[in-house]
Amino acid sequence: MTVFLKFAHLAAIAIWSGGLLVLPFLFWQRGTVADGPDLDRLHRITRFVYVGMTSPAAVIAIGSGTALIFLQSTFQEWFSLKMVLVGVMVMLHVAAGLVLGYLFLPDGRFSLISHVVLTSAYLVLVSAIIWIVLAKPHIDSNEFAPGVFKPGALGQFFSDIRTPTP
Repeated sequence: MTVFLKFAHLAAIAIWSGGLLVLPFLFWQRGTVADGPDLDRLHRITRFVYVGMTSPAAVIAIGSGTALIFLQSTFQEWFSLKMVLVGVMVMLHVAAGLVLGYLFLPDGRFSLISHVVLTSAYLVLVSAIIWIVLAKPHIDSNEFAPGVFKPGALGQFFSDIRTPTP
């Protein structure tokens, strides 16, 4: 079961990442295509990449990854950092969907600068996630947040609040 989930997770991540990397190029193509059948074809291709490939792959990657967390008991600091980066990747995925929603309106445009910035953001993010997963760097949370994970540590923040006792 774990091997199947890992395979599904890796395949979905590959499709999700590849789709996110190709979307800015497709967005940029909007400025080079005139109204007519070519624009309609570009719109259909772009929507298919986002709605038909990238979004389902993201759901499968997140779902299989969540199942793997509980099957493998991966609770280490490097994994928390990976999850933060995956959250940023989800936010950039949503941003691509918002761009797609407005891009094919009559006055929709996507500049070369936007193309370079979004593509670079995806490349850096995907590379960082891959590096963290492969390197599994040792991160000591006590260096930047001492005592936060100590049992009962939250009590110091709520010491002024009195709770009624029965």
